Amino acid sequence: MKHLLVTGGAGFVGHHLVEHALETTDWRVTALVSFRHRGCPRRLAHLQGHPQLSIVWHDLRGPVTLQLAHEIGPVDYIVHAAAESHVDRSIADPVPFVRNNVDVTLNLLEYARLVHPSVVIQISTDEVYGPAAPDVDHVEWFPIIPSNPYSASKAAQEAIAISYWRTYGLPVVLTNTMNNFGERQDQEKFTPMVISHLLRGVPIPARSPEWEQGTRFWLHARDHADALLHLCRLAPDTFPASDRPARWHIVGEVELASSEMAMAIADAMGIRLRYEIVSRSAEHRPGHDLRYALDGHKLAATGWEAPLGFGRGLERVAAWAKANPHWLTLGAEPVRSG
Repeated sequence: MKHLLVTGGAGFVGHHLVEHALETTDWRVTALVSFRHRGCPRRLAHLQGHPQLSIVWHDLRGPVTLQLAHEIGPVDYIVHAAAESHVDRSIADPVPFVRNNVDVTLNLLEYARLVHPSVVIQISTDEVYGPAAPDVDHVEWFPIIPSNPYSASKAAQEAIAISYWRTYGLPVVLTNTMNNFGERQDQEKFTPMVISHLLRGVPIPARSPEWEQGTRFWLHARDHADALLHLCRLAPDTFPASDRPARWHIVGEVELASSEMAMAIADAMGIRLRYEIVSRSAEHRPGHDLRYALDGHKLAATGWEAPLGFGRGLERVAAWAKANPHWLTLGAEPVRSG
């Protein structure tokens, strides 16, 4: 039986990967969790007791001890999802934000040197490339030019992982993904913020229509998880020899401005969308880019297809939100499987 270790297992992307692996494989899954920043134990509540799942507490700001490594046991696949991931918080308080993302990656890679997995997947973001010009989709290994402390911290994670690939022969794989959405997402993110406003009948803050709007590609976290499992199954010896690790883009198929995404969410929820126009000064956001875009042809060429897609994914989120309204405000309702 293969063994998958997911860091940040109670985080948004991490817990979707844990759940998807339990649903679609016979692997043993270990979720490494700290519940320290945006990780939430309620994301894993409906999975506790699953015979293939182990939940192990460890704060990756500190090293993984030999005792803990022995407790976890041999590992085939590591997916490193543990990271702070919010641009605004990185701008407001950059030093602890960046230090966290560097420290958790260094300690994870040191642990990987102990256990010799087949693959170490370092999850990264489209934002490391900086803004994409209109009609330009960044291909793998486009120059890295981050715009804010968050994207810089992810670029630092990539660079450290590359150095461990080159220096220690660690089987590192880099992935870059786009704006993820899905069930049990933190309200600091756009999709649950819109859903919360809709359910409470509160207007959504929006720019005046004549202002330039940025766009994003949107990917359901379960599609992201499926792509990660697909890459785990591609043994490292199937990757062509190169002067750098394998890098893959995991992309969404729909590009929308925030106003368009809000309307799509409202349509899926069956609730009328109300706007409240904010002033230009209130909307000034230094370090934010208008557009990100990735080319996903390389991964598609391996035969991977998103199991949900944007439309089905958004319908799924809407149905879950209606069934779990208190979860969006961190209420006491038990979380339900999505």
